[in-house]
Amino acid sequence: MTYIELSAWFVGAAVVGAIALSVASGRYRAHLGAMAVTVVVLFLLTAVFDTVMIATGLFHYSADHLLGVHIGLAPLEDFAYPLAGAVLLPTLWAAMRTRRRRRAGIRATEADPS
Repeated sequence: MTYIELSAWFVGAAVVGAIALSVASGRYRAHLGAMAVTVVVLFLLTAVFDTVMIATGLFHYSADHLLGVHIGLAPLEDFAYPLAGAVLLPTLWAAMRTRRRRRAGIRATEADPS
């Protein structure tokens, strides 16, 4: 399996999870603009820090399994993980916030004797 195939599976699972969490969270969904800004920032950080780590020899990739496209010294496949995180984590946060609000609403109605 190549790195791009592994990355595609990883991002695909994150997108499916994000869709499921978004549906479950109802009207309290993650803000798409914030997700886009997060992706840009994480991509910039990944490009800089992966380039530094690869340049210093902390790790390397087998060229046989890479697509061959690089941003700095970072292979394109390295950007799948921040993308997956930027898509999945805000939707997880929104789903948890929805769950907390529903619980608070249930407690409020249980406490109301009328």
